[in-house]
Amino acid sequence: MEFQLLGPFHARHEGQRVLVGSRRQERCLLSILLLQAGRTVTTARLIDLLWNGDAPATARSTVHTYVGRLRAGLRPHGLRIDTRHDGYAVEPGGHVIDAQEFTRLVRQAAAVGDPAERVRLHDEALALWKGPLLADVADDRLRDRLGRHLGELRLSALEQWAEAQLALGRHERVAADLMAPVREHPERERLVADRMTALYRSGRQADALQLYRSTYEALVNEFGVDPGPELRSLHSRILRGDPRLDRRPAPVYAVRVGEEWLPWNTSGHPALEFCNTYAGWGGPPLPGSEWLRGYTTLAVWAGHMDLADDRLVTWLLDRARQHPEEAAAALEEAREFRTALYTCLTDPHDARAFKAVAGVVEDAARFSVFTLGEDGLGHWLPSRAADLRLPLCAAARSAAELLADPRRFTIRACPSEDCGWLFLDQRGRRRWCSLATCGSGSPPRDRCTTAGLP
Repeated sequence: MEFQLLGPFHARHEGQRVLVGSRRQERCLLSILLLQAGRTVTTARLIDLLWNGDAPATARSTVHTYVGRLRAGLRPHGLRIDTRHDGYAVEPGGHVIDAQEFTRLVRQAAAVGDPAERVRLHDEALALWKGPLLADVADDRLRDRLGRHLGELRLSALEQWAEAQLALGRHERVAADLMAPVREHPERERLVADRMTALYRSGRQADALQLYRSTYEALVNEFGVDPGPELRSLHSRILRGDPRLDRRPAPVYAVRVGEEWLPWNTSGHPALEFCNTYAGWGGPPLPGSEWLRGYTTLAVWAGHMDLADDRLVTWLLDRARQHPEEAAAALEEAREFRTALYTCLTDPHDARAFKAVAGVVEDAARFSVFTLGEDGLGHWLPSRAADLRLPLCAAARSAAELLADPRRFTIRACPSEDCGWLFLDQRGRRRWCSLATCGSGSPPRDRCTTAGLP
């Protein structure tokens, strides 16, 4: 079955609506159980929520009657309402509950680095909202008690969605889509800032300043507070036309390839460059340290390293657009391989890391073809049979060649506290990597943050 709680209540089985003639309180009771799917809701809690502290003497028997009717209506469609101690629970297995789907998608989006993929997941999540929670079965007070956390999560998702859209340069859409949420929630200064930035980048400086004035008035009159320092700073920057607001700054130590920013080549070998797509290996994760933010970057990187030709890269990008979930899985696998490879290259005695790398290398060998290159030499190249895992297979082949080469004993890791990038040092004279800042007088953390994406 499919249940819509984010908006008017609807229950469907194989596309057909069910429980159409049920009482409002029966649908409300079922909604409460669905919001807590898999957990017991006590009868006392149900009574408190359904009658808001003003329950009649017959409330307990009425709840029992409601549950009986719901069981009769839902049993033919495979949904069970179990009695547990002094309460009831819905087992959600095999059923779709939009509130659960919304939460899952938002959490998934928060874990994604690629702005385009994050936007896609947030779009899918936010599209589930068809109106206020339980719009036709709950009043505002009950809605607040049942779903305050969902409303908060929705606003947070909107903020993350807007920032990802701004990163992709989609200012007009952010300016349009945030109009109503910002009007309804002037206290969400992060949302206000996103829309002000979008308006400014769309050439609507006056509208951005007007939005600040209306927000200022709402905060003072409704909440008795002034705008926070970040919003005030943005207002000041818009007033003086700060050019840095026009677009995201380009990353430092990067090369532009197509529509992607890639790190400088610093190591002398593709397998090491693959490891170096994570800046700041020497310390905790830093903002901007992940270069492979999306699958498109991984595919373009493979082409840039001559691990795949232009036709293969174009094909991969098209496949990724058609199969975004498979592309995301391939990207995650590539990142995991990168971590194992880095460990293997920096600690030759780590048998576990070598075994993990070897497993991917052996798998990649199944998707390789031996071809004659334009230079007259034979080359191992990845086959399209690898599908979206092709860049990973290509990196694995390169890693295998390096691990079988005596040069692997000349690999060095930059000792800068927050760097750790790998490079070949066959003469044994280099100490730092070639980012030019490592080993300088600047603080280590400053050096590392400027080495990555903004």
